[in-house]
Amino acid sequence: MPRIPMTEDEKYMKEAIRQAKKAYALGEVPIGCVIVHEGKIIGRGYNRRNTDKNTLSHAEITAINKASKVIGDWRLEECTLYVTLEPCQMCAGAIVQARIPKVVMASMNPKAGCAGSILNILEMPEFNHQVEVVRGVLDEACSRMLKEFFVELRERNKKEKQEKTLQQQETV
Repeated sequence: MPRIPMTEDEKYMKEAIRQAKKAYALGEVPIGCVIVHEGKIIGRGYNRRNTDKNTLSHAEITAINKASKVIGDWRLEECTLYVTLEPCQMCAGAIVQARIPKVVMASMNPKAGCAGSILNILEMPEFNHQVEVVRGVLDEACSRMLKEFFVELRERNKKEKQEKTLQQQETV
């Protein structure tokens, strides 16, 4: 059976998935991001909120900071951002502020997404910049990773709660 060639969007989304796996390894929600300029990745990021104890340590914010340093400007007007989960309101706002023209997403985020789920900050005509949005690239792989993470997290939390209860019973 002939192998179907990978699209450019799939190629870079796989790189974003690699970043998400770094977050997963830290016990963080597995979200990854890369920013591409002229066929080259110039910014990478993954979720580190708990690790850094910082609200701003989202994958997109980290990648935007790194890409801005490479470009030497806050405007990322010729870049494409690839992210494994639909951006939140903070990240969607940062994407608009950075003038990123295109965002490619894998999974939608019905509880906190601001690129079409709850709000659509990226495509609001009221802002001075709108973003072209491509949805669903390698969605299945990203959704599976997120679901696995949350199953493991619930199991880990349940186990920790049980251990804490046992410890409390032993001290009584």
